Amino acid sequence: MENGLLNYLIQPPKQVKDKNPLLLLIHGYGSNEEDLFSFAPELPDDYYVISVQAPYQLPPYGFAWYAITFDADMNKFSNDQQAIQSRDLLTRFIDELCQKYPIDINNINLAGFSQGAILSYAIAITYPEKINKVAALSGYFHKEIMTPKTDISAYHHLKIFGSHGTVDQVIPVEWARQTADFLKPYNISFEYKEYPVGHGVSPQNFFDFKSFLMS
Repeated sequence: MENGLLNYLIQPPKQVKDKNPLLLLIHGYGSNEEDLFSFAPELPDDYYVISVQAPYQLPPYGFAWYAITFDADMNKFSNDQQAIQSRDLLTRFIDELCQKYPIDINNINLAGFSQGAILSYAIAITYPEKINKVAALSGYFHKEIMTPKTDISAYHHLKIFGSHGTVDQVIPVEWARQTADFLKPYNISFEYKEYPVGHGVSPQNFFDFKSFLMS
């Protein structure tokens, strides 16, 4: 499905209320909106589950939220300007979804994988008033693409679940382990778990993420 800003897939709630919560699924670099949407049938029946496609095309069939480049020594650099643009684009996309569907604006939740997890952290820290819960799977806290609020009471309602594979070959687990220290100044409820896997979501990780969402 297409709307004014971004393409997406939608699973409407099976339990329809006056207003239903939203879970926005944000895929990783080189993937597409179909990837995380495979979770949808297993997710709670009262949610709008919407999986969104990133704006930058990566041939032959993938997409990215921002460019990642390598120098001659294979050091990796992310395009922070594109990342900030995608952060704000996703925030406008959420507003658009809330106008289009009967979504509970006090129960908007993000689940991102890898690049999608990095952006989920950035949206929650920059726009905490819009977000209820965040599940950041195999990502890390990238301060350069966030604009924190000066009043930390803006974060009192937020709950974040972070997870990572201990043998992740794409994003080092050490980067994910620093998240608790980054979040400490904001007094955000944070739960973090590791699994003996690489750059992916194990069945136990999915179970824990689902439990976090339903708690």
